[in-house]
Amino acid sequence: MFLNLLKRHIHIAAGFLTFIIYLFTLAPSVIQIDPGELAAVQATLGIAHPTGYPLFTLAGYLFSQIPLPFTTIYHLNLLAAIWCSAGIVVFVYTIKFIFENINEFGAQSAKPKAPKKIKKKTKAIATETIQLPHKSFEPLHVLIAGFAGGLLIALNKTYWFQSTSVEVYSLHIFLMTLIILFLLKAYISKDEFTGFNFKHPWMIFALMLALGFTNHMTTLLVLPGVAYLFFNKYGFKKESFKKILRMQVVFVPVLTVLYAYLPLRAAQSPLLNWGNPIDLERFLRHVSGKQYQVWIFSSMDAAKKQFVYFIDSLTTEFSFILILCAIGVIYLLREFKKLFVFLGICFIATVIYSINYDISDIDAYFLLAYLAMSFFAVFGVIAFVQYMKKQKIKEGISFTIIFLLIILHASITFKKVDQSSVYSFEDYTKELMNSVPENAVIFSYQWDYFLSASYYFQFVENFRRDVVVVDKELLRRSWYFHQLETCYPGIFDGIKAETEIFLRALEPFERDEPYDGNVIERHFRHLMTRFVETSLESREFFIAPEVVEKEMQTGELTLPQGYTVVPDIFMFRVVKGNEYVPAPDPVFNIRFPESTNIYIENLKRFVGAMLVRRALYELQHGKKERSKVYIDKIMSDLPGFEIPLSVWEALER
Repeated sequence: MFLNLLKRHIHIAAGFLTFIIYLFTLAPSVIQIDPGELAAVQATLGIAHPTGYPLFTLAGYLFSQIPLPFTTIYHLNLLAAIWCSAGIVVFVYTIKFIFENINEFGAQSAKPKAPKKIKKKTKAIATETIQLPHKSFEPLHVLIAGFAGGLLIALNKTYWFQSTSVEVYSLHIFLMTLIILFLLKAYISKDEFTGFNFKHPWMIFALMLALGFTNHMTTLLVLPGVAYLFFNKYGFKKESFKKILRMQVVFVPVLTVLYAYLPLRAAQSPLLNWGNPIDLERFLRHVSGKQYQVWIFSSMDAAKKQFVYFIDSLTTEFSFILILCAIGVIYLLREFKKLFVFLGICFIATVIYSINYDISDIDAYFLLAYLAMSFFAVFGVIAFVQYMKKQKIKEGISFTIIFLLIILHASITFKKVDQSSVYSFEDYTKELMNSVPENAVIFSYQWDYFLSASYYFQFVENFRRDVVVVDKELLRRSWYFHQLETCYPGIFDGIKAETEIFLRALEPFERDEPYDGNVIERHFRHLMTRFVETSLESREFFIAPEVVEKEMQTGELTLPQGYTVVPDIFMFRVVKGNEYVPAPDPVFNIRFPESTNIYIENLKRFVGAMLVRRALYELQHGKKERSKVYIDKIMSDLPGFEIPLSVWEALER
């Protein structure tokens, strides 16, 4: 009885276990890159970076309204864990469904034929006695394979990481598993798809596909596999295209209604209004991700680099499980070619597209490929168990080996994805903003470390709303001026003429019309200088180290005449003249976790480098004791940070 109960609900058990595991690695606050912005967009019903993610935004907002005893950011991080766990439920259910209908995915969909040399009167009898090849699996094997398969993808490094914090890929995972499930249901459906039966699997598939596209445009990566199964079932003929048109009755309205959120909400000028898609031109620009198209199919060198990265990362993503994936590939190729071809197409399409997107945080774009590999691994489990049984080895031993591999893989991956003690980005953001005086301006492009997080803390937790935070790179986009005016009214009052001239020069570039890049750059540089100058009339102005090290060195940013920069705590303060300018004591506290990554290490480098600069500044003005204050802070908070020898020599003199 227990086995039957477990068999019926194994997908629920797998999802529940996964959710419990995910709770141990869930981030308590914002982490690197986009979670700060995305959490703020969800909590305030704003508009996120391209392609807008309307379904993600609306679902997050509704979930944030549920009264739970957590901070908003933890509340929304929890939703990411729920989406990923729900994806496991659907994945394991799909495995069950595949095994229950396994013979639909064989090499041929042949119909039984009577022998050629048979008399007419015995033809019917002969046909009845001929049976199709049939493949069946033991219920316990299917149960173990499905459960193991769910854990395999759940504990995949990239999949697991999506569960730790707010990201569009957590919902994307859930929707992709639903799309695959209803695609397979539609493929084996015996019901005729001739009318507008909205309960038909193809109509439900169309609904899921539409929801997928309203969350993330990489849903398109499943379409080659969809086309293979669809035309394999119906053939490449006129009636097939009529069926596709019928699905548009569901697909188009759902897509239209959900994407209508973007222009409707933009018209209300929300605090976060990326792209300001208020009209058709801006809407299409935003939804198409035009801002990021420069990195797609950019060069063969970029594709080669990303492909090498993908291959190298496979051992990190799956470790020992790659063996099961390889066994599953061979097994499916031999036994169930249709399923093999479908999964192979999904894998290849995903890899080809993703390696041609030249961005650093590319891992999540490979998720469909990892899903395909996990399906292969499921059949690797089946093949392994069957082989062991033929060798007269007890099933318990086979199952133990499989789950020991999974546990070993999980223990290796846990440290790489664990975000449960990461407060570094919250602390850095709050300490940085607290280090500047009231109504100050911060000019930076530390999106991954500070700017994204500042959206959440300023506009959701109302932390230091007086501070004006400006992203230097986004200042190159026309929509950003509208957003800044909404968030900080009057911020551009002193440079209205310069702003208008720059936006007029920028317009043809954004519209893909002929433009003069030199003219745009000249006006942009003048605009920045004037922005600094007019802001200093009533506010303190702080410039981030990356801007000082690059843009000020190359001349892209020029300070007003008579002004210079001096190192403060985390930023450079713009001051007039060359007199000594005091800075606060470094009494901040940034919690760095034991497990680290490149973002945590860069954060340490940012903090340590600015403290060194301040120490050197103090030494230049003969203030050794003040210099020691900043050096002592480095030694106590950043053990291992390399302090330049010149600082030690100056302190000893």
